[in-house]
Amino acid sequence: MKNKLQMHFPMIRTRGEIMAIIEDSERLKRMFYHWTEEQRQEFLDFCTGVRGVKTMYDFISKEVLNPEYNPERVDELLSLLLKQKVRVVEVLPNDSTRIADEMSLVIMDIVVQLKDGSIANLEIQKIGYKFPGERSACYSADLLLRQYKRVRSKRKKKFVYKDIKQVFTIVLFEQSPSAFHQFPDTYLHYFEQRSNTGIEIELLQKYIFISLDIFRRIQQNKNNRIENRLEAWLSFLCMDGPDAVISIIEKYPDFKAMYGQIYDICQNVEGVMDMFSKELRELDRNTVQLMIDEMQEELNQKKQEVEEKRKELTQANQELEQTTQELTQANQELTQANQELEQTTQELTQANQELTQTKQGYQDALARIAELENKLKSV
Repeated sequence: MKNKLQMHFPMIRTRGEIMAIIEDSERLKRMFYHWTEEQRQEFLDFCTGVRGVKTMYDFISKEVLNPEYNPERVDELLSLLLKQKVRVVEVLPNDSTRIADEMSLVIMDIVVQLKDGSIANLEIQKIGYKFPGERSACYSADLLLRQYKRVRSKRKKKFVYKDIKQVFTIVLFEQSPSAFHQFPDTYLHYFEQRSNTGIEIELLQKYIFISLDIFRRIQQNKNNRIENRLEAWLSFLCMDGPDAVISIIEKYPDFKAMYGQIYDICQNVEGVMDMFSKELRELDRNTVQLMIDEMQEELNQKKQEVEEKRKELTQANQELEQTTQELTQANQELTQANQELEQTTQELTQANQELTQTKQGYQDALARIAELENKLKSV
């Protein structure tokens, strides 16, 4: 019995047909059974149309969206994202001076020159990098400088800065960074530099970030209803369920050719298995690298917390030392006061003794006088 997608794409093989090809080759058998059960199921579901069409495989996206073979597809996608009609006239090489080897998390990365001379960098990331803004700004600056050098070399003495055109950095995240999830109802984010005064100066660099995971959730909440061409393109890129595929081709039949191209690729089982194995290796490396990045970030945060605690402890020790010094000084002053008090007490005791002696002498004198007076009266 045919599944939903086999009704639309007759070239899709059955599970039995694909397994027969695999079992007939020792190399393919070793490769297939080296995968985990989950990975084997994913491969078979993809090739047989059970799971749908996963465009986000690296080898699929690069084939379907190759601007050299199918420039009109990239033209339309860029036009929809940039909200203006554009046309690719040249595919530019990815410069070897890119800031770091970050290919492990990148599904597709193409740089094209548009008809008006502007540059567009279209990139799809499986997992969004840390610091997406800083990273994109660096790549945008790199593209801008490459354009400047190329145009200046071509124009020579006729060069003016107005010859430099806009640079668009467009990043689609299959799994977007956490910052984007603060806006759960928004999947398109446009950035450009603006003045606080309203003065208009062309600063050339513009950015678009698309959270495909947020878009996918929004589409699922409205039952995969496609309302426009941009939604169709984004659904094509990130939604692989059979119902989503059928919704797209029913709304826009021209997308069927792209899906057909993907299933034509699947006819080469050996080639697809090789590419799928490469995807799995990259995914493993991605996961390890992401874990390392996250652990490094956590370690840096812990180091910062320890440093802050150390500073707080140092300050507390200084305050304690100062308090100890103040207490020592207070004790010394108290000891001195006690000594002075003791001396004063001794002086008071001696004065009391002298006063007692004086009082006793005074009483003795009074008694003597009384005695004398008595003798005088008796004479």
